[in-house]
Amino acid sequence: MDRITIHAAVLAAVLAAPLCAAETANPLTDSPTWDSLREDVVGEAAIAPADGLFTVEAPYRAEDAATVPVHIVQTDPAQRIETATVVIDENPAPVAAEFSFSEAMAPLDFEMRVRVNQYSNLRVIAGTPQGLRMAGRFVKASGGCSAPATKDPEAALAGLGRMKLRLFGEAPAMSMPRREAQILIRHPNYSGLQRDQITQLFIPAHFIDHLEVWQGEERLFAMQGGISISENPAFRFSYTDNGAPSLRVRATDTDGNLFETDLPKAGG
Repeated sequence: MDRITIHAAVLAAVLAAPLCAAETANPLTDSPTWDSLREDVVGEAAIAPADGLFTVEAPYRAEDAATVPVHIVQTDPAQRIETATVVIDENPAPVAAEFSFSEAMAPLDFEMRVRVNQYSNLRVIAGTPQGLRMAGRFVKASGGCSAPATKDPEAALAGLGRMKLRLFGEAPAMSMPRREAQILIRHPNYSGLQRDQITQLFIPAHFIDHLEVWQGEERLFAMQGGISISENPAFRFSYTDNGAPSLRVRATDTDGNLFETDLPKAGG
C-alpha cells in the first residue's frame, strides 16, 4: 500500500470515528433494576436485540428531564412492528407507555417526549410476529417526574384537552403517500410527585391514560400511558395517508375526562 493510500485510509478512519462514537455514545447499561422488572413487563418471553430492525434515539445528557425526546426509527421494513413498550428503568412507574400500531404506521418512525427521574436506561421493547426485540439508550437526567409544571394548576386546566395537528412536507399528490404529522395535546399530565408552587402540597396524579389516533375508519395507533409521559404530550409520526380529510384523536384521562377532536389535514 503506497503512502497516499495509507494517508487516505487514516483520514477516512478519523472522519468516521466521531460518527461511530455518536451512534454508541449512550447504549443500554447493565441494570439490576431491569433484572427485577423484566418479568413484570414481559413475563417469561424471550427478548432479542433490535439489531437491524429499529433504533432508539435519546440524548445522553437531557437538556430538560421533564421533556426528554425519544425517537424510534425502523431500519428494516421487512418485519412488522406491531407494538412497543417504553420502559424507563429508574422511574417511579417504569412503564411509560404501551403502544399498538397499524400497518399504515409501517415502517415505524415515531417520536415522543418523556420524563426521566434519575440516571436511567430507557428501553423500547417492540412486538413483532417473530417475537420481542429490544433497543434503548442510557440517559443522564434527574427530577423529571417531580419537576414543577410550566403553568399553575388553574392555568394548566383552563385549556385541558385542546389538540393541534401539524403536518410536514407537501400535501399528498399521489395515491396512498407517506406523510409526517404531529399531534399535540394540552394536558398537565401531573405525575403525583409535583408540588403546587404556592401551597407546596402535592398535586394529585392526573394524566392521559388512553389515546387513539384515527384516519377515517382506520386506527393508526393507540397508547396506554402513565405518569412518565411529558406535560402537554406530543407525538410525531409517519404514516400512509388513506385520503381521509382529517385525523381523529380520542383520549381519556385518569379523572374520567373524554377528549375527542377531528383535526383537518387541509393546509398541511
